Formats: sequence, C-alpha cells, structure tokens
Amino acid sequence: MAAMTQIEAARKGQATDAMRAAAEHDHVPVEHIVAGLADGTIVVPKNTGHAFAHIIGVGRGLRTKTNANIGTSTDVCELDFELQKLAVGKKAGVDAVMDLSTGGDLKAIRKAILDACDMPLGTVPIYDAAVELATHGRQLSTMTPNELFAAVEAHCAQGVDFITVHCGVTRTAVEALRRESRLLDVVSRGGAILTDWILTNDAENPLYAEFDRLLEIARRWDITLSLGDGMRPGCLADATDRAQVTELVTLGELQQRALQAGVQAMIEGPGHIPLNEVADNVRLEKELCHGAPFYVLGPLVTDVAPGYDHITSAIGGAIAAAAGADFLCYVTPAEHLRLPELDDVHEGVIAARIAAHAGDVAKGIPGARDWDDDMARWRKKRNWAKQIELALDPERARDFHAVRVSHIEDACTMCSEFCAIRLLDKHR
Repeated sequence: MAAMTQIEAARKGQATDAMRAAAEHDHVPVEHIVAGLADGTIVVPKNTGHAFAHIIGVGRGLRTKTNANIGTSTDVCELDFELQKLAVGKKAGVDAVMDLSTGGDLKAIRKAILDACDMPLGTVPIYDAAVELATHGRQLSTMTPNELFAAVEAHCAQGVDFITVHCGVTRTAVEALRRESRLLDVVSRGGAILTDWILTNDAENPLYAEFDRLLEIARRWDITLSLGDGMRPGCLADATDRAQVTELVTLGELQQRALQAGVQAMIEGPGHIPLNEVADNVRLEKELCHGAPFYVLGPLVTDVAPGYDHITSAIGGAIAAAAGADFLCYVTPAEHLRLPELDDVHEGVIAARIAAHAGDVAKGIPGARDWDDDMARWRKKRNWAKQIELALDPERARDFHAVRVSHIEDACTMCSEFCAIRLLDKHR
C-alpha cells in the first residue's frame, strides 16, 4: 500500500521510479512528469502492488497512448483465448489493456491477466458486482453500496492499475437524460446499471454520494481513477447533449477533489460523435476538467459501418488526438457485432495507433514527425527493407510487398519502370 502517492511525491518535487520510467518512455524530462502529476494534467497508472516494465504517462505534452479491451462474456468464456488477445495486443504495440470480463471466475481471470500483463491494466469493478448479483439470482438494482465498494476494493487489492468508475451518473444527470429523449438512451453498461439503480431506489449513485470513500480506497494502492462516461452518446443523434455535458461538468469537479486527496484521475469521453463535433468535445473536456487527461472511445464518426468500426474510430481518434485527447481506447471491426477475435484485436490496435500517431504529428509531440521523415528518406532510396522495418506494422508491410515483386529491383509493382522517384534520380 502507498505510504505516499505519486501526486504527493510530485508536490514535494520528488521523482519516483515510476515517474522516471514514464519520462524515459516518452523521452521527456522527468520534471515534466512531476509537474503534470502535481497539477493533475498527467497520470501514471501504476498500482503499488503490480510490478511491470511498460510504465507510461498519459496526459499533457506526452505521446498519445492506446488501450485494448479484452475479457470474457457469459457466451464466450475462455481464459486462454483472452490471454492470447493480450499477447496479440502487446505484439501490435498497445500501451495498456482493460479486462472487461463478465463471464467465468472473474477473480481468477483477472489474476491470470495481471500475471501476464507487462503494462497498465484497467478494469470496471461494477461489472464484478453485477455478475455476483446475477449469480445469486438478484436484480442489479438490489446492489448495496457496500457490495459495490467491496468490488472496487477487491480490484485495487489484486493489483489493477486503473479502474473505470461511473461517478458522474448522478440523479441530476439521469434527470437530464429523461428530459433529453435520446434516440439510444444509455449505451454504457456501467452507466445503465447505475441509472437503473438510481431510478429503482430513488437514491443517489453511491460512487458520487460516497466519493470520499472511493478516494480512500484508491489512495491506499495509488491507483488511477478513470472517471467513466456513463452518459456517453451511442449514436450521432445523441452527441453533445445535456446528459453528456451534465455528467462531464460533474467529472471535472470530482477530478479536482481527487487531485486534492492525492489520487490520480483521468476523464473518459465519447463515444459516437459527428466529425465536426470531435475537436469541440475535446476542448470542452479540457476546459471543464482543468486539463485532466482525456481517455476517449474512438470516437466513432458514423453509425453505419459495422464490421469497419476500427476505421470509423480511427478517423475520430486522429481528430481527437490532434485536438488534445491523450488516450485512445481501440475499437475493433467486431464492435456492435460480437466479442472480438484475435485478428480483430490486432486490427483495432493498429488502427488506434495510426490515429494516435497522426494526432501526435498534428499537435507537435517531439519526435513524432521524425518517424515519418525517416520513412520518406528510405522511400526516396527505394530501400524496401528499411521501409518495412520502420512500418507501424512491419509484418503486414512485408507480406504485402512479397506478394508480387517487380522485375525492376528498386521499384514495386505499382509503378515498376515508371516509378516517379526512380525516373528523376538522374537529375539529382
């Protein structure tokens, strides 16, 4: 358990091993990490009980990070399969993973994933509480605050580095939702559980009403709170409405309370957002939440591409990252259709990494553009080996190039002897 949290150390100007590792990962001075932790614009998700090497910082002035969701369901519950997804995500270069399991022995599944996870691991404790209720034939609305907080504490004690907690789903937000007449109502599982609980019990969300209790648990293991967007829009028609913004205002207030208590917090964001509203949503979060790190799902910029939602989310993710989003949760081609397969995980991670890097180039993250310039130099020399080595997904680039090899040694089959770069070599 933490004697002094990362924030408390940062306030004293002390750099911890985790801060130094995060600074080294992003090639920034450790003082930048220290300052960001102290003012709440950077988080370093690292439970004191979870040892791993890939320690990252998320937030202001750092490379945009990516997350992959894995986990069982009641229909597909195969631990080995989820561990394979973890390995695929790691190989594809993801920065963090969330275990969203809702089927099987959740504690054992979480332990196995934690043991195999060499990067920050996040979870959603309310899923655990809901599964426990369902196992005993109880309605979700009968959950007691003690049962919910017991699930939170169990996840933290086990070593989870960040947890999604839907603290902004308040009675006020639910009333805004009721007045809004949304097309898709609530699409967040945690948000729906708490909305049902509030309406059935005519009581306030325990995560909001007893936020200090949540902070005390989080502080004990120095875990990062990911303040969840239970009112996120699930379709373009519901984007940037009163329910979403009401929740966001509350999350900004809670982030400040967390910071004062020495607990790290980041803000989760939408969701399905029209292309022209993505950047405004990021700016709104940064304004209302005091520059806190912004963790977005996608965003998906159209509702009509099931099977290709890794693309719709990459489009939105690139715009969001360029506007200042700090952490992109991948979306796979299987989104809205089924639990992802291994290839879906790979495609989702790569799409999110492309979006993150494009955003980093746009916002001038040091070193981001150098990667692209290096690729251009090797393309000019038509050096295929170096181009493949620099590729974001080298295996795929190698496989594509090898399918058809040009009879011209230093050209590809797209242009062959009419390669534009090759044609002008003699004039250089």
